[in-house]
Parts: sequence; structure tokens; C-alpha cells
Amino acid sequence: MIRRAKISEINDIMNLTKACAAHMIANGIYQWNEHYPSREAFMTDIKRAELYVLDLDGEIIGAIVISTKMDEEYVPIQWLTPNENNSYIHRLCVHPQHQGRGYAQDLMRFAEDYSRKHNFSSVRLDTFSQNKRNQRFYETRGYRRLADIYFPKQSEHPFHCYELVL
Repeated sequence: MIRRAKISEINDIMNLTKACAAHMIANGIYQWNEHYPSREAFMTDIKRAELYVLDLDGEIIGAIVISTKMDEEYVPIQWLTPNENNSYIHRLCVHPQHQGRGYAQDLMRFAEDYSRKHNFSSVRLDTFSQNKRNQRFYETRGYRRLADIYFPKQSEHPFHCYELVL
């Protein structure tokens, strides 16, 4: 079941992202670290009612943020649609013990359906340039790679911006 996250679940969400970060690092992908994703970011996501969790039999095994706020790093990007009515995906994750079972697809399908239902013109996101698996994941779903941005607190490597026109 995919549903909105609750403040009371913040520790479970942080444990989920720590497990994901450790798994990525073990696989040579230095995308998440002690700075990102932060408890503060998730608290803001919950307060804005933009953080959703994948609940499997009472255990939070995945999460996704569906936001209407465009981060300042996205401003210079030449997007495919006007910067007026878009959704933005952040912090998609599935616990390593549950990866490879289609849960990330379920979370993205939920986000895309949510975006269509709310009449957004597109879905936008970024993914780490060193995470080839994520790039294939989004490209297979029809996302188009546009340009690169940088998050210096996360990595010296760029992040690729993608957009799916709805």
C-alpha cells in the first residue's frame, strides 16, 4: 500500500534511507551520504504532504517524494514543458532486501498517476550520473535526459535531469 508518510514514522524512513545509502556505497555508488537525504528534508516533505511510503504488512520498505516545488538547481535547465505545472520526484528508495521485485516501478507508477490525476504537464527528476541502473530505470519508463546539475554536498559528479511529458 502506498500512502502519505506520518511524522511518527520519521525514524523508520531514516533507517530505510540509511540502508539504501549503505547498499549504494557497497556497490560503488556514492550518491547518498551523511548530508543527504536529511531528517530535516523528510520532515519538510511530510509537513508539505509530499512524502509517500510503501507499506508492506506494516513495514515501510519504500518511499518517494512527489513535490510541486522546483529546486533552484533546476532553474537553468531547458525543460520540455513550461515551468508552470510540473511535479518533481525526489528521494525514491526501496529497501535493499526488497529490491528487484518491482516496488520502485510501483512507486513511480503511483507518482505518474498522481501527476496525471492532478493535471501536471510533466514529471521531472534527477538521478546520479554514476548510477547507471537508475538511468536505465527512468529511460525505460520514457523519461528523456536533458542536462546536468551539481549538488556539491553530495558528489563532485553531476546529476542528470530527466522529464516525462504527460
